[in-house]
Amino acid sequence: MTLLVGTSGWQYKDWRGVLYPEGVPQRLWLETYAEEFATVESNNAFYRLPKPESFAGWRDRTPPGFVMAVKASRFLTHIKRLVDPEEPVARLMGAAAELKDKLGPILLQLPPTLKVDPGRLDRCLGCFPAGVRVAVEPRHDSWWTEEVREILRSHAAALCWGDRLGKPQSPLWRTTDWGYVRMHQGPAGVAYGDTAMKTWAGRVREAGWRDAYVYFNNDLGGAAVRNARRFVRLA
Repeated sequence: MTLLVGTSGWQYKDWRGVLYPEGVPQRLWLETYAEEFATVESNNAFYRLPKPESFAGWRDRTPPGFVMAVKASRFLTHIKRLVDPEEPVARLMGAAAELKDKLGPILLQLPPTLKVDPGRLDRCLGCFPAGVRVAVEPRHDSWWTEEVREILRSHAAALCWGDRLGKPQSPLWRTTDWGYVRMHQGPAGVAYGDTAMKTWAGRVREAGWRDAYVYFNNDLGGAAVRNARRFVRLA
């Protein structure tokens, strides 16, 4: 299994002194990040889709083998709520495709108020080009049905395994041969302790995926950086 571990985003000022040495300008933070981690989840695309030139720049500024996952725009997931997904998906992929071989999975994080709608999900997943990996993170319990599971399988899409406070936020379905894990908040506050991370490392190993992407989203105070470093050692 290829295990890629990183963080959700990299542009956090309170990471100075944790990941970014004093004196390193912000314009070089991505390069500094990529010296330690082989992947990152670009979550700024959720708030405002970057221009194709930005994705191309990130591709050129990172080393060979680096992988960037992209969180889909909230216009698609939260405003349109997956309705009429063709144009938003085409616009997203038109920009993110500039990452070329460094493009990782696309993350569809659904709003917590969006209840299950298999038809919308099926239509949306069908809009992505063949070969593009898509992970789906529903946040309403109504989504845990066999119909949804089969839709994910039919599109070779992954159910995102999310954690909050040390507890899985979804069933641990294995719907394709690769996996996507998001660590949102540790059980004792922001950071994760070794016990929780060892449990998750075991779950990832037992899943039997060909590739696994693990991102720490607990960015406050550099906790994500410390936890990602430790997770690599534990896993």
